[in-house]
Amino acid sequence: MRSIILGAALLAGLSGGEARAGEIAQIGPRPFYLVDSMKPGPVQDRLRACGSDRTYTARAFSIAHRGAPLQFPEHTREGVRAAARMGAGSIECDVVFTRDRHLVCRHAQCDLHTTTDILTRPELAAKCSRDFQPADPATGRKASARCCTSDLTLAEFRTLNGKMDAFDAEATTRAAYMNATPRWRTDLYATTGTPMTHGEYIALVKSLGRRFIPELKAPEVAMPFGGYTQDQYAQAMIDAYRQAGVPAADVRPQSFQLRDILYWLEAEPDFGRQALWLDNRDETDPGFDPETPASWKPGMADLAALGLRTLAPPLWMLVRVGAGGGIEPSAYARAAKAAGLELITWSLERSGPLKGGGGYYYKSIRPLIERDGDVLALLDVLYRDVGVTGVFSDWPATTTFYANCMGIE
Repeated sequence: MRSIILGAALLAGLSGGEARAGEIAQIGPRPFYLVDSMKPGPVQDRLRACGSDRTYTARAFSIAHRGAPLQFPEHTREGVRAAARMGAGSIECDVVFTRDRHLVCRHAQCDLHTTTDILTRPELAAKCSRDFQPADPATGRKASARCCTSDLTLAEFRTLNGKMDAFDAEATTRAAYMNATPRWRTDLYATTGTPMTHGEYIALVKSLGRRFIPELKAPEVAMPFGGYTQDQYAQAMIDAYRQAGVPAADVRPQSFQLRDILYWLEAEPDFGRQALWLDNRDETDPGFDPETPASWKPGMADLAALGLRTLAPPLWMLVRVGAGGGIEPSAYARAAKAAGLELITWSLERSGPLKGGGGYYYKSIRPLIERDGDVLALLDVLYRDVGVTGVFSDWPATTTFYANCMGIE
């Protein structure tokens, strides 16, 4: 019996039984397409030798970023099941809260207008912080909306249907605003996208035999929210795992806000020691430079002294173009390892076709990015030279394939 189920079979089978740890990973044809499109050399030779007729299994190295949003609506039951079948060892839920302070999975508190069908539901659209505003070519005004989980009760949130995350800023109608999925993604599997509460995510991932990687999202409303403080929000996320009987060892809480990590280290040290600080100082600190240690505030040794064990920056921060013209670890990556920090990175398979440089996630090595197979060239450097222990991906089959081929757990 073949151990690899091709893409059509993978996608068609998602309504059946749920994948569990130890089951064969259904990685489909994409990893082999990426290998075939690599620049010839030793890495391509080794990955090609891995073969399409071997058994692939779930690996901890492979982390599902919001499920499988390359082709499935993010943070939906369908996307989580797809990620599990592709062998993701951990599956992410970005955690936000509703108006009545229930926790749900959504990438941002105020993204319902781009990730769900809320704008087609007049009774719910009327509750948005700002309902749809059409573009006005005469004035140059862009189309916009702002619909937040905190605008809805849990009961109202449960009625939404997920869609691929996209919008058209030039749209003059609601339908056009919503119908904007990039051509390199697809709407074929977006007919049904079932949003999840945080509790439903825990139950589903637990049933799949996978681990949990919840992210406490920065609120987009003033805190306290109706008396709900940031610390109560951070505690509520951890409490959900205790109530579900999930051991701390199976949970990697994460946040872009260092204060949340420090809160968990103090209030919930078993969970706090597992936590990831998502480092986006390139977006929040104008002086930040991965090649200039003096610009890192706090520095690597400072972070370690605070009790942080795991640092999670975007892909590009960990690499640079080396003197020999290849990809090599950045100063940031070398300093993090010297300080004893574990490194996990994000997000593979989020950039679309790589011809022409690959965009944000590849910006430190843009001159070297020419073809789709370069995703595997970067992944190889991240594992072998940088020493990352996990990689978030929008299509976990790619990281599962690499981890199996290289013997990574």
